[in-house]
Amino acid sequence: MAFKYVILGGGVAAGYAAREFANQGVKPGELAIISKEAVAPYERPALSKAYLFPEGTARLPGFHVCVGSGGERLLPEWYTEKGISLILSTEIVKADLASKTLISAAGETYKYQTLVIATGSTVIRLTDFGVHGADAKNIFYLREIDEADELVEAIKAKKNGKAVVVGGGYIGLELSAALRINNFDVTDVKLKDGRVLEADIVVVGVGGKPLTTLFKGQIEEEKGGIKTDSFFKTSVPDVYAVGDVATFPMKLYDEIRRVEHVDHARKSAEQAVKVWDDILRLNNNFYVPNSQTNISNSQVRIVLDQRRKVVGAFLESGTPDENKAIAKVARVQPPVESLDQLATEAEMKVIAAYLLAVLGGNASPSADDVKDILCSGKKYFYDC
Repeated sequence: MAFKYVILGGGVAAGYAAREFANQGVKPGELAIISKEAVAPYERPALSKAYLFPEGTARLPGFHVCVGSGGERLLPEWYTEKGISLILSTEIVKADLASKTLISAAGETYKYQTLVIATGSTVIRLTDFGVHGADAKNIFYLREIDEADELVEAIKAKKNGKAVVVGGGYIGLELSAALRINNFDVTDVKLKDGRVLEADIVVVGVGGKPLTTLFKGQIEEEKGGIKTDSFFKTSVPDVYAVGDVATFPMKLYDEIRRVEHVDHARKSAEQAVKVWDDILRLNNNFYVPNSQTNISNSQVRIVLDQRRKVVGAFLESGTPDENKAIAKVARVQPPVESLDQLATEAEMKVIAAYLLAVLGGNASPSADDVKDILCSGKKYFYDC
């Protein structure tokens, strides 16, 4: 099977990315979500909260994305209506980024033009630390809905029992609260001294690790995740990474970080799709490269969305006239088809002249030259 866009993963980020694709006008049959889970993307935080409550219990379809942010609930029927292929219960066991191919455990092959890696994280298990007895029964982890169902059944089978929660982070504290609501005697532990605690249920919440194994040796990684730029584009052309798996620049801290939080999963997915790969580029670069020019030594970037509307414009080291011109582009946000309207403005000629000079053309363009570059763009705009 072949698709223009593939989202690999079925969690929060995948659902919010799909919604943004629909907002951007993705055509039926162009987009697929491949997930090893058996259900459409859902708001994962519900699993450690109301999903475990004895009363007022949360169940699907009540918490499919995007209700967690106050948006529309995307039921499986929504994907069908939008022409989005929802490929569930499918585990991808091999990814070849060079050939743009994914292979499932069942031997099925999926081809893509652009890939969004939204594989998220997996839980850290006691076996990862070599803990003795880590494979004992009634030791539970919580990441996916199947694991939540197993924990619910154990809670019902061990009413008013004893529980030990390993880990004191968000998940550990939320699980402790949920177990208390179910009348369990709960002990939170971090044992190093060899003591033994009796328990009917042990729940482990000691963190997660990003799922990057499929892409090892094919893509640049940093700080445990897949390294991206501020638009969540990876080191491999036409491959993006969002959510838990992405290590991205954080301007606030002037460094790159990886963030495991549901709000980041939502927003990074939307960001990656909003400023998709319809970008003015040369040799697959976002920036027009520096060159000798009588305009300036600036760098120019224009970003287009799926509707070919200008949603961003960036100029580095520009002159005052160039800064004025790029500000007008950002303010008006024209579609590509009408960029010639801006080109009739005197200040817009500065940008056109710069582009012409960089690309080996005339440094003093006529109105027709401006229109050719910024409007019809057959030579310089990607797929315009």
